[in-house]
Amino acid sequence: MGPQAPPSPTMIGSPDGSITVTEKVPTAVVYCEGNFGQIDGKTANGLVRHSQAYRILSVIDSTLAGRDSGQVLDNVSNRVPILEDIAVALDGATSIPDTLIYGMAPSNGKLSLSDREVVLNAIALGMNIVSGLHEYLGDDLEISAAAQAANVTIRDIRKPRPSKDMRLFDGSVANVGAIRIAVLGTDCAIGKRTTATVLARALNVRGIKTILVGTGQTGLMQGAKYGVAMDAVPPQFCCGELERVIVAASGGETPDVILVEGQGALSHPAFCTSAFILRGSQPQGVILQHAPKRAHRCDFPAFPMPDPKDEIVLIEAFSDTQVIGLTINHEAMTESEVDLAIKTLSRDLCIPVTDALTRPEVQLADMVLSAFPQLRSIPLVAAE
Repeated sequence: MGPQAPPSPTMIGSPDGSITVTEKVPTAVVYCEGNFGQIDGKTANGLVRHSQAYRILSVIDSTLAGRDSGQVLDNVSNRVPILEDIAVALDGATSIPDTLIYGMAPSNGKLSLSDREVVLNAIALGMNIVSGLHEYLGDDLEISAAAQAANVTIRDIRKPRPSKDMRLFDGSVANVGAIRIAVLGTDCAIGKRTTATVLARALNVRGIKTILVGTGQTGLMQGAKYGVAMDAVPPQFCCGELERVIVAASGGETPDVILVEGQGALSHPAFCTSAFILRGSQPQGVILQHAPKRAHRCDFPAFPMPDPKDEIVLIEAFSDTQVIGLTINHEAMTESEVDLAIKTLSRDLCIPVTDALTRPEVQLADMVLSAFPQLRSIPLVAAE
């Protein structure tokens, strides 16, 4: 059973950053057992913070049952509860949720035996399945047969287009009129997508039409209109497939700015996606995300985190671009430590520094406007 997208369009973003519902939005429960708010729960974390394609009803994680998911992530209530299991999620519900989203991104990209039972149970209840695993559930004989019997769909986000339809890089991205900015990081699961989402909203609020191109499973689940799961594409086609969606976004939307979600880190020895993103998008600017308190690369305790200055030198040497600002992931940091990090890094790196989640969003927009002053000529649109 191949990947199937939810009804489109389900929600449309207006220039002021708001979302207008145009038809029934599928409801979803996000499964994230034992990992919500942690690195391997980044898909669930992202969907709780922002989702255009699904209306998130609850999160399943028995270790945090009874808490508000927004409070766990950002100390702000969002009224999306964390529940013990699917049975509790359905208790008192007027109808079965449309979808179960597998909200974890384990390093091995595979489904555990216990999680398999959860998926099969959801299918038996009549729920569609959305998964971002490298293991395609639609190709699993047992799960596929169960889905067919229950007349539900399986959407494997990472499943790429057939190789016969993939294209090589041809340089057409150079003809894109929009300013292209890549949001990269010093590690994986460090907040690049979240920062890019916040920045897109901040620029759209100012009347600067901005499109975010997704490059990973979470962004595509959230409803990115343009994107490709880069780590599922054969290396030969990675640059060309990213170029294809950027050119499509330019032609379809005529934006002022195209933001490209980063993956991994250019310096990370286990991943090469950032290299393809820099080559395929040919960005005029890069925003770098860094976690000052993170001691080592996630899932790689033997690999210490790089100094952001070294990452900037590497990025600018590898690609004809400029790092225009740095954003902070404030994990394990107090408010005073965030303040100090912003001041110290801004002084040492001689670029603007902010925190996308704890500082005013206008600071992100100003970071872009400072680097690309031609965008200031676009009339400011007042937010409602």
